[in-house]
Amino acid sequence: MELIIKILIGLVAFLHLYFLYFEMFAWTTKGPKVFRNFPKDLFGPTKSMAANQGLYNGFLAAGLIWTYFMVDSNWSDKIALFFLGCVVVAGIYGALTVTKKIFFIQALPALITITLILLK
Repeated sequence: MELIIKILIGLVAFLHLYFLYFEMFAWTTKGPKVFRNFPKDLFGPTKSMAANQGLYNGFLAAGLIWTYFMVDSNWSDKIALFFLGCVVVAGIYGALTVTKKIFFIQALPALITITLILLK
């Protein structure tokens, strides 16, 4: 079970590294293809806002990656639960305010990982 948890933590961290890349570096190029309902002329003016969001996603990824370097598994679990909880809150908020797909892409993998950590 420990290996599955580590893989899922890595998956969630990878997703947030991708979100960092997308929001900080590809907002104006890939953004219009992903967010088709968002007016194309607003991607340029919202570039710095998206980059700020990307930076926060990077912090979430960094926190999850940090857990791989902790020797004490009890602390590793606690830190993972904190950052996964942050991911869940962000995913639920995104699902309520942007698109429901965000719940399944962002929050659900974190919720599954939280559940497995609590069940071990």
